[in-house]
Amino acid sequence: MFTLYPAIDLRNGSVVRLKQGDPNQQTTYSNDPVGMAKRWQSDGAAWVHVVNLDGAKR
Repeated sequence: MFTLYPAIDLRNGSVVRLKQGDPNQQTTYSNDPVGMAKRWQSDGAAWVHVVNLDGAKR
């Protein structure tokens, strides 16, 4: 058995995914990170991995 941890990557307050870490190749999934976390929780997630990409690049 294994555990999956959903991830929320934050950039400028939005939930995003960067293709191969390239900030010029960004897909925005939501402008509501709290709502996204609540969605994962309602889908059964006990934990959510959150990364602040704005802080990570400094």
